[in-house]
Amino acid sequence: MRGDRRGPVVTVYVDNMRSNYRQMVMCHMLGDSESELHTMADQIGVKRRWYQGDHYDICLAKRSLALKAGAIEITARQAAAMRRRRRETGELGVPGGAEEWLRRMLRERRAAAAMA
Repeated sequence: MRGDRRGPVVTVYVDNMRSNYRQMVMCHMLGDSESELHTMADQIGVKRRWYQGDHYDICLAKRSLALKAGAIEITARQAAAMRRRRRETGELGVPGGAEEWLRRMLRERRAAAAMA
């Protein structure tokens, strides 16, 4: 969520993935930090049980609330690349360069493995 004059700036992202779970359609919500992510979850009424260790699985109704609260819409590919980047570097990074970062990292790993 993006801050306004009442609160701090928080960066949270929701992807455009659609996955059926029971009668719901789900997507992912991730944030620059765990505290930012939990702050958004609390604000839009998402229970902690939906927390998956580095993101929340949320239904489309909660996704809509997150977007209204200032979350940034990203693609599912960007979300996957950003989550991988955080696992590799400890930083989520930004959506715009996420897929390119992942391609470059995988290329470098393949090249290093080929030389070994």
